[in-house]
Amino acid sequence: MDINLTRAQAEHLEAILTKISQEIQEKGGWIPFSRYMELALYQPSLGYYTSALEKFGRSGDFITAPEISPFFGQTIVNTILPVLEGLRKQGQQTRIIEIGAGTGQLAKTILLDLHRRGFKLDEYHIIDVSPNLTERQQKLLLDICRSHGIETHCQWHSEVLPSFHGVVLANEVLDAIPCERIVYQDHAWHYAGVGLGTEPDQFLISVPGEKLEVQPLINCASNGYMTEIHPQAEAWFAKVIDRLDEGLLLIIDYGFHDREYYHPQRNTGTLMAHFHHQALSNVLALPGISDITCHINFSKLLHSIENKENSQSFFSSQASYLLDAGITDLVLQQSDPSDPQQMIAISNGIQKLISEAEMGELFKVLAFGKHLKALDLDLYALPGFGGRNRVY
Repeated sequence: MDINLTRAQAEHLEAILTKISQEIQEKGGWIPFSRYMELALYQPSLGYYTSALEKFGRSGDFITAPEISPFFGQTIVNTILPVLEGLRKQGQQTRIIEIGAGTGQLAKTILLDLHRRGFKLDEYHIIDVSPNLTERQQKLLLDICRSHGIETHCQWHSEVLPSFHGVVLANEVLDAIPCERIVYQDHAWHYAGVGLGTEPDQFLISVPGEKLEVQPLINCASNGYMTEIHPQAEAWFAKVIDRLDEGLLLIIDYGFHDREYYHPQRNTGTLMAHFHHQALSNVLALPGISDITCHINFSKLLHSIENKENSQSFFSSQASYLLDAGITDLVLQQSDPSDPQQMIAISNGIQKLISEAEMGELFKVLAFGKHLKALDLDLYALPGFGGRNRVY
């Protein structure tokens, strides 16, 4: 892949390379991979998500489902509207909390669709660590609310709220939480870190590091097998679950059960970096200007909630969820079959969302309902959760 950087990108890359190199030197020539990922993605003003560089859409590095088709967000409305109506019947404030809202496109679609359906949402909260993205979201959503007469009160936060009830949405959030890279060597698991290469500002995966205190139960490993574990993502998930008093959490992201995640043939892990819609063979190549993600081990998350009181959970593929939640009915209601150009554009978007060769199977949906019975609701009766539950 030929990489041609703009002047702004080159200057940005040089600054973050210097920052990471200095920290590696200060730490004795080695830092955990999770720290490298944190610096590359979230270092104030220099990290990929905290900088002003373009990230989303055709001119960025990747396109998320809300940008592919508005029917993605409208289908989510099918699922969450009964929960919001249940809260209103109980005399409670109706609120949506979206974590990591990106360009704000999902929030825009949801606000417009709730307005179209005649439901007045009280509050829409966005939790985002990126000042640049927050500014974009504010401009987009405040303009939308103003121009359409939507009275929803939109609020922004940099951290998860202490407690909340309502609907919580997290689309492609967990994959960007820093993970630990680990390697199996000499019959034990060790941390794999990042050190300096032979060239200036060049980074290399450095192994083995410190031995893990608790050895993961991964039975397929051979010497040199490298993969990831996700203590930070699991802690984040536990925090959100704990702080949700009543309502629904909907997580959409790519990943596997642990039996697929730790497959013998997946011996280099799942870490990926993307720059201008191209996968990079070296995830350390362009810190600060490329996206770095890892797949999610959903088994860990599901096991952590299996014994939660007054709760229900559901896990399936994105395709199964969207089809069960009525995405095709929405298309039929809002499209004109006699307009081939419109239908081709819509069909292309839907195909990307539900095709097994695209996002349909790789992306998963995890739903967690807490105290839904107090709202006279059953998680498995909500649109989207009537199919086969693949929790185990």
